[in-house]
Amino acid sequence: MSLEQLNPRQKAAVKYIDSPLLVLAGAGSGKTRVITQKIAYLVEECGVKAGNIAAVTFTNKASREMKERISQILDKSKSRGLKVSTFHTLGLNILRKEYKHIGLKSGFSIFDSQDVAGVIKDIVLADGGADSDQVQQLQWKISAWKNNLIDPAQADLYTEDKFDELCASVYKRYQQTLRAYNAIDFDDLIYEPVKLFQKNREILDKWQTRIHYMLVDEYQDTNGCQYELVKLLVGGRTSLTVVGDDDQSIYAWRGANPENLNQLKVDYPSLHVIKLEQNYRSMGRILKAANTLIENNPHVFEKALWSDKGFGDPIKVLRCKNDEHEAERVVSEILSHKFQKRSNFSDYAVLYRGNHQSRIIEKALREHRVPYYLTGGQSFFEKAEVKDIMAYLRIMANSDDDAAFLRVVNTPKREIGPSTLEKLGNYAQQRKCSLYGACHEIGLSQHLPDRALNNLKTFVEWLSRITERAERGDFMSAIRDMVKEIGYQGYLEDTCKDLNTAEKRMENVNELLTWIERVYDQAESGSSLSDIVSYMTLMNILERQEDNENESDCVNLLTLHASKGLEFPYVFIIGMEEEILPHRVSMDEGNIEEERRLAYVGITRAQQNLTLSYTRIRKRYGEKMECEVSRFVDELPQDDLQREGAGETANPEEQKQRGQAHLANLKDLLGNS
Repeated sequence: MSLEQLNPRQKAAVKYIDSPLLVLAGAGSGKTRVITQKIAYLVEECGVKAGNIAAVTFTNKASREMKERISQILDKSKSRGLKVSTFHTLGLNILRKEYKHIGLKSGFSIFDSQDVAGVIKDIVLADGGADSDQVQQLQWKISAWKNNLIDPAQADLYTEDKFDELCASVYKRYQQTLRAYNAIDFDDLIYEPVKLFQKNREILDKWQTRIHYMLVDEYQDTNGCQYELVKLLVGGRTSLTVVGDDDQSIYAWRGANPENLNQLKVDYPSLHVIKLEQNYRSMGRILKAANTLIENNPHVFEKALWSDKGFGDPIKVLRCKNDEHEAERVVSEILSHKFQKRSNFSDYAVLYRGNHQSRIIEKALREHRVPYYLTGGQSFFEKAEVKDIMAYLRIMANSDDDAAFLRVVNTPKREIGPSTLEKLGNYAQQRKCSLYGACHEIGLSQHLPDRALNNLKTFVEWLSRITERAERGDFMSAIRDMVKEIGYQGYLEDTCKDLNTAEKRMENVNELLTWIERVYDQAESGSSLSDIVSYMTLMNILERQEDNENESDCVNLLTLHASKGLEFPYVFIIGMEEEILPHRVSMDEGNIEEERRLAYVGITRAQQNLTLSYTRIRKRYGEKMECEVSRFVDELPQDDLQREGAGETANPEEQKQRGQAHLANLKDLLGNS
């Protein structure tokens, strides 16, 4: 380990251990390096065992990056047992060991958002008190309550109208249903450990003994529940370092609370603050613009980013006639700049406030044959064939998982129709047992004809045999045989529009099996089938929240939210208009500060050049609407802006270069056609 590569403030943050520490880390200031070097410092210089250190972040990607960097500076023998994970993986690890204390059985399932929506929809339709269109709103409300540690018994105290009363009623039924399914949802991975620690001092003491030092990344993104989990695990000790930036808190809609940074000063009176203000990413002019913009937000902790990379080019502001002209102009700028700089397409990113804005940019890129990569496409884990196989694994691990049972019982077809499943469901409800459990009861024969009963019994007996094989240790062989025995490839060939589509979908299944095998091989010895499945389910949910990186030479298209944590040499932010950025809903709700932080995040993604664009007329909801430039453009340092459009045109040399770029691109197209 060497601290010589760190700047003085980074070095101070690594070595400070006298009290809880807040590292206020601006964009591009090297915070991951600080966290990883501090872990090494704690192990090598302070004598803290790696197995007693927990480093927590929000995404699998950040967790992987942290692990990779630590492996480069700490010997494997010294890093053994180190816990680097997401918040939700930490919560899962706690629940795996303490599930009995919250009324769960082993092999509990983790429901994703689609599973949750299905449960809530069933409750709502059964009650007849609302329609299914309200399911998403109910889902958000229940999630928000959990993130703020409000349990079903308390929910009535937080109702303000009829809809809130409905939410409170559904929340109670929802939690009861989850318990009946031996399941938890994504929010429960934090909510349940916190509630357990609050009620059971003995278990909390056990976990505090295991974790001697905590490091938390992206602290501004914590919600109330995550904040409380950290507070409980740290207890009254000083062994805490958190890294965050209140200027990059852009996830309030997910429950994130940037006020948690301020609350640290209250809960830890001896809190020490170190600011990382040197930016290693961007040119000085870009940072000046970002600093000037964000000064319009109130701050408890003041900071100003700076760079030694030079001042850089003016920030271009393009005023366009309409959205089609904006798309054409942006593509033209990219082609011209690429021609001049001999750069790669992957050096360019086009950022926007909402996904719908990408369509017209995509059209312009396609027309000019410019390759692009759209972040936010369908996740691997959202593909039907992947969800099918995952559902088989879930029912094998947890026979009470009715959602998984219903997905697989007739996939592929087993002549178990809706009428049979309805009667099975009614019987299971009467007996207060799972659908799988009901199939084993003698009394079911009084409710189903012989053929339907035999089809069900054949299915559950086969499932029991496969599960038993997997649990005996013949895991991968059992899983691969399962896919063969259900005839899944033949099912795809029968149901897909052509054989090519069926082959591609089967390739996804094989890719999933390879991934399962890798997880199984890397799992701790003694891990059960349910351990493997719960880990995979969590990775599934987390991976869906992240987007794959552009690994080919394509222009990057992504939302401002998705751009956080990334950087690109040349950045375009389109739609810099009132009611887009800032968004109309945020304007109505008085949430301009978060929209300004979102613009700040977009600006600080740029390394060398930044271009902003807006239109005079934009088509919205099928109508042409006059637009007003975003207040955020007016808040930038005007002397650093180079405006074009509306009477202000590019200089003749730039126009000439743009024309040459289009000719060069046309020649490339003709040469490759």
